Amino acid sequence: MLKKILAVFFLCSLVLFLAACSDGDQAAKRLKVGDPAPDFSGTDLNGQPVSLLAYKGQPVILRFWSTECKFCRADTPIFNQYFEKYKDAGLRVVYVNRQSDEATVRRFVADLEIGFPVLIDKDGTISARYNIKIEPQTIIISPDHKLVTAILGGVSEAELKKLLGGYFGKSTEK
Repeated sequence: MLKKILAVFFLCSLVLFLAACSDGDQAAKRLKVGDPAPDFSGTDLNGQPVSLLAYKGQPVILRFWSTECKFCRADTPIFNQYFEKYKDAGLRVVYVNRQSDEATVRRFVADLEIGFPVLIDKDGTISARYNIKIEPQTIIISPDHKLVTAILGGVSEAELKKLLGGYFGKSTEK
């Protein structure tokens, strides 16, 4: 009985999610793999400017996240490790938060020792450009700034390696 209830709940949730994503205005803005990644810019928590344009020629992980998200807390160490391993080879990671106040975001960043730029998307501009409705969502962007994929939910190191491994030669393996 519980399985049936959960199945119905899941199906209803999926239908609502798909319906919310399929309104006329959003359909025209829907991004697809291979599309140019929308440019974005902002100021990180350290007061430094961050923009996709500044990362031309480099692969970028753009992560939309929430401080309340259990996946975000669980997989941020994976992003930290992957960034540390490949930052000298050009990998860029940008975390974008649109739902939490700055103090809460700063605590999360300090607790998880995030070493890459973190933006607060107060007005939702960056999220809107990427059609982000729920977090976490990870966007992988190629060095020529085309959309490689979008991952909803938690991310593993194996997924990152599969999606980004081709951009880093064996000489960058540590």
